[in-house]
Amino acid sequence: MARTDPDSPMITASVIITTYNRPDTLRVVLQGFSAQDCACFEVLIADDGSTQETAQLLADLRPQLPFPLIHVWQEDRGFRAAQARNRALARAQGDYVIFVDGDCVPLPGFVSAHLRLAQSGWFVAGNRLLLSRKFSQRVLEQRIAVHVKPRTFWLYARARGWINRFAPLFTLPDNRFRCARPTEWRGAKTCNLGAWREDLLRVNGLDERYEGWGHEDADLAVRLIRAGIRRKDGRFGAPVLHLWHAEHDRSLTPENIARLNQVLAGTEIRAVRGVDQYLPSGT
Repeated sequence: MARTDPDSPMITASVIITTYNRPDTLRVVLQGFSAQDCACFEVLIADDGSTQETAQLLADLRPQLPFPLIHVWQEDRGFRAAQARNRALARAQGDYVIFVDGDCVPLPGFVSAHLRLAQSGWFVAGNRLLLSRKFSQRVLEQRIAVHVKPRTFWLYARARGWINRFAPLFTLPDNRFRCARPTEWRGAKTCNLGAWREDLLRVNGLDERYEGWGHEDADLAVRLIRAGIRRKDGRFGAPVLHLWHAEHDRSLTPENIARLNQVLAGTEIRAVRGVDQYLPSGT
């Protein structure tokens, strides 16, 4: 396992959080990671070109955080989440990588749950619970610590329509159902996805040809499966609370769908434009 410092706790996981000019949601997400029940991880912010406000937030929070925090910034040239994640992946120190979005709040056992589910030869596709627009605004304005709310609160929230479903908060054991769909790429999303770093490097990370919103995570899942890495179901194990946000610009979606269809029709395993360009030579 990798260490960032000889005197620091062992880093077994690298959490990569994508963000773009949403310091309000990022603050809540980092609050959730500050309350994890394990300390064996680092956090890398895959910043797709945010302004100085995000950098200032991270500088202010860093001394208070119980984990190493690394800010990986790139120039704002449109929606380039795949590239932002690759840049962070290249700097990750953990053997296991957990991707989340900067508006997805983890519960206290999120990292340890992913590490329990981690299995050689498999990646884990987690799920999410969506918060309504009004409730999300309340969480941000009042800085409500939603990550520590009890299950009874979420029953009430479901009855009030503040969340779209309650079931993801139940926990089921790591049994056969988790491996029932080993080659299903649909629904695997980088808002909650865990994989071994060596497997991600094997497929050359995410393909940066996907620009604009959508389908770069599906492409990654397809290539992982094609490389022999199977999908494990993280439902009822490691959910995130997804804060509401307006839809991203989807004008490039048709191009991304066409690119994904080409990948599905082909045999490629490695991303055409991937993480290797950011790795030290010989890695």
